[in-house]
Amino acid sequence: MADNMTAAEQLVALLKAKQLHAATAESLTGGLTAKKITDVAGASAVFECGVCSYSNRIKHEILGVSEETLAVYTEYSHECAKEMAQGIRRLAQADIGIATTGLAGPGGGTPEQPVGTVYVGISTEHDTKSVLFSFDSTLSRSAIRELAAEKALSLALDTLEQLF
Repeated sequence: MADNMTAAEQLVALLKAKQLHAATAESLTGGLTAKKITDVAGASAVFECGVCSYSNRIKHEILGVSEETLAVYTEYSHECAKEMAQGIRRLAQADIGIATTGLAGPGGGTPEQPVGTVYVGISTEHDTKSVLFSFDSTLSRSAIRELAAEKALSLALDTLEQLF
């Protein structure tokens, strides 16, 4: 892909070229990943839907994240990110599900999971994974959310490039 293209532009171009569809499930990014995708002209051909699942109730009732996952591992976990990605892929009947969850701050962090802890889940028919990103806890809330959305797009792009 062209070096001057954003991750979202590259992702949309690849989805179009391979006739694939994507969907997002977002907690800490609050729809920012979906916004970046839909900012790209022609994204409607490849983007199914985005769910802003800020509450655990929506994570469970809409995306199918198990109550056990939320109780045992919490919403800030690899397990939750993977279940969110699987859930949105299933709900939208998409080829790739992209999920974000974590702590954007400024409060809420712990020594074990400080502000800036982000989990990105990616689900395809071949695999579901979660990647942990640890951003500087002194960054602003908006900066952490921006970085998380960009990492989610890049991870989705990398995943699809490896598959196709």
